[in-house]
Amino acid sequence: MRPDRAAVTARRRWLWPVLLVLLAFTIIGNLAMGAFDVGPAKVIGILLDHAGVDIGIEFSPQENAVVWSLRLPRLVLAGLVGAVLGATGTALQGLFRNPLADPQIIGISSGAALGAGVVLAIGPGVLGSFGGPLGGFVGALAVAAIVYLFARYEGRTEVVNLVLTGVAVSAVATAAIGYLSFAVDSSRLQTALFWFLGSFTLATWQAVRPVLLLGGACLLLLPFFARQLNLLLLGEAEARHLGVDVERVRAMVLVLVALGIGAGVATAGIIGFVGLLAPHGVRLIAGPDHRTVLPASTVAGAVLVLAADLAARTLASPTEIPVGLLTALAGGPFFLWLLRRTRAEYGAWG
Repeated sequence: MRPDRAAVTARRRWLWPVLLVLLAFTIIGNLAMGAFDVGPAKVIGILLDHAGVDIGIEFSPQENAVVWSLRLPRLVLAGLVGAVLGATGTALQGLFRNPLADPQIIGISSGAALGAGVVLAIGPGVLGSFGGPLGGFVGALAVAAIVYLFARYEGRTEVVNLVLTGVAVSAVATAAIGYLSFAVDSSRLQTALFWFLGSFTLATWQAVRPVLLLGGACLLLLPFFARQLNLLLLGEAEARHLGVDVERVRAMVLVLVALGIGAGVATAGIIGFVGLLAPHGVRLIAGPDHRTVLPASTVAGAVLVLAADLAARTLASPTEIPVGLLTALAGGPFFLWLLRRTRAEYGAWG
């Protein structure tokens, strides 16, 4: 076994234990900390009490309401959105063979926000709480198709075309969202700040349901494409030679990405750069195999968003910082470093 492969194998052994420990800490931290602190022991007691297990830890009705009715739905929503962002970022990077592919950077998140905004402005009607997420799915899928068609050149997806097309489409969608926010009654449509910076302040159990269903479908089905994504890393011609139906795989992955991003953005707004940070962090530890990277990036994305949400609620308490603002502060410099590294790898912007 080569030393580099042996090192990757050794790192993979502690990847999952570390991720699961971090996930546990962020879960307990989010439930225990905030403007009204509840001790970790009481958090565990409240959760077990609702599961029908009494371990003798006393807590007040107020503490029970804060943890169970306010923080738990927010925790579940943030974890789901983070998991979707981590998984979809990984899938897009493998699909386009491009390390810069991210739902926000290539405009899919903005398309989802516009689609959800249009549905909410018109009125979701019989769709109810699923109206915004389904509108987000349509908007995300439309933008994904546009970006893909414009970024293709002579049978390949170029780095610069992908990024510039995403920037252009995102600018148009952002302007449209801004117009809707001013033109529509604010009781039916969230403010532009919500869409642009992302927030979990509106989290309720009702809001969790569509994200759990649509985002859950995305998370459950994407790992089935791990082998095809691995083969696509070799190149489209090589993947076809090895039996991959490239166009079918590309269409199905884009539909799943749009489904997850549409649901997440419609409920929490645009939270950027998680789709870059999570998969690249995992690849540095475990290598490029999507059979490992996809599920690990799902957990890493959840950890990143939960940590960002905890920081958003506690750094300037009782004022709350938009979650997307914190992820942008962390992800922006990382994107610049990745941009420079990608340019050096390609030798130019062609």
